[in-house]
Amino acid sequence: MKTRIEHDAMGEIAVAMDKYWGAQTQRSLEHFQIGTETIPLEVIEALAHLKKACAIANQALQEISGEKADVIVKVCDEILHHQLDDHFPLAVWQTGSGTQSNMNVNEVIANRGNEIIGKQLLHPNDDVNHSQSSNDTFPSAMHIAAITALEQQLLPQLNQMIFVMQDLEQKNKHIIKIGRTHLQDATPLRFSQEISGWRAMLENNRTMLVKAIDSIRKLAIGATAVGTGLNTPEGFGPLVCRTLSEQLHSEFHCDPNYFHALSAKDDITFVHGALRVLAANLMKIANDVRWLASGPRCGLGEITIPANEPGSSIMPGKVNPTQCEAITMVCVQVMGNDNTITMAASQGNFELNVYMPVIIYNFLQSVRLLADGLRSFRIHCVSGIQANQETMDAYLHQSLMLVTALNPHIGYEKAAQVAKKAYREQCSLKEACVALGYLSEEQFDELVVPESMV
Repeated sequence: MKTRIEHDAMGEIAVAMDKYWGAQTQRSLEHFQIGTETIPLEVIEALAHLKKACAIANQALQEISGEKADVIVKVCDEILHHQLDDHFPLAVWQTGSGTQSNMNVNEVIANRGNEIIGKQLLHPNDDVNHSQSSNDTFPSAMHIAAITALEQQLLPQLNQMIFVMQDLEQKNKHIIKIGRTHLQDATPLRFSQEISGWRAMLENNRTMLVKAIDSIRKLAIGATAVGTGLNTPEGFGPLVCRTLSEQLHSEFHCDPNYFHALSAKDDITFVHGALRVLAANLMKIANDVRWLASGPRCGLGEITIPANEPGSSIMPGKVNPTQCEAITMVCVQVMGNDNTITMAASQGNFELNVYMPVIIYNFLQSVRLLADGLRSFRIHCVSGIQANQETMDAYLHQSLMLVTALNPHIGYEKAAQVAKKAYREQCSLKEACVALGYLSEEQFDELVVPESMV
């Protein structure tokens, strides 16, 4: 492998000739060979958006020349068009401030920019990182990446799942089935009402997420090292935020307290809490679906879900609720990520939290898994749910809980006697009620009408 010699404040080091990164990236690459997890490209893209906005702001404030700003912007655009993906190799398990990834981006922009312009114009610290510190750029990039992922990946998939649920409701309004509480028979409801519960859970999650996102529109940029804004011109942070808002067609503004922005990670932890709640609701929905689809002959069998692949290597013809299993595994991973993020957010010391790479790695994994999981669950399972109306009707009329309709007429205790007698003697509610002398057959038929109980 051909190498070139790069240098930083610690001295010289060999770097592969075909890579744009510099000495600090190379040192990190050699010193942190831990795991296979690398800084997500979403973070690199967020840093590119940020460096672009910073260059524009620095030029406007006469901190760097137009020539320098233009070439920085050009390289940032190359990064955003995925032309330089191979030049960002660093592990998640690095310095907890994300300094090495910030410098990775600075070095790539400087070296590629100098190549484009044909001279040594840009320095990674003095020019690309001008008016900045890793301590304010990396947490700003975290928020930018988080908002972009939520708005572009997760919320569209959540909206599509809600639409499919609405369609299922309309198709199943005419079906009345037995309800269940405590895994035991309960009073009837429409199948569409059961589905409406699922749909409303997801709508509520969407509302929570949209509200929570606002808390991470606050950026640390302008804070520099400890929150004082040392070496940053007046107005730099607000100008960067306005530029970012235009670039990304989303709203960003400076955190009103930079010391909070650097030392605490409560905002992004709060937003991930909304992801955890979405995971909890998806777990409930997926479990409902696989319970209702259990069988096909010895389970509940109230619905049929798509048969996507063989379910067993030994039992011919077996089909399993694999999409339900996949989304529930996603859910437990998100719940685990939430614990990691919460613990990491609690570990700030003095003016800086140094668990930032693991926080954003887990956050973005949660968003990606939930978005992909929702899409797969919707396409390969939920959109193909079919009600087994005959089975639902059979369960409905066998249920002892229809006796609840008699409470206002014969009282709770007599109704309970009817249910217990029917269960004990394996007869119908009507037969038990008539045998006990509480109602005639005609009176029973007039009072116990499932359609009137929903």
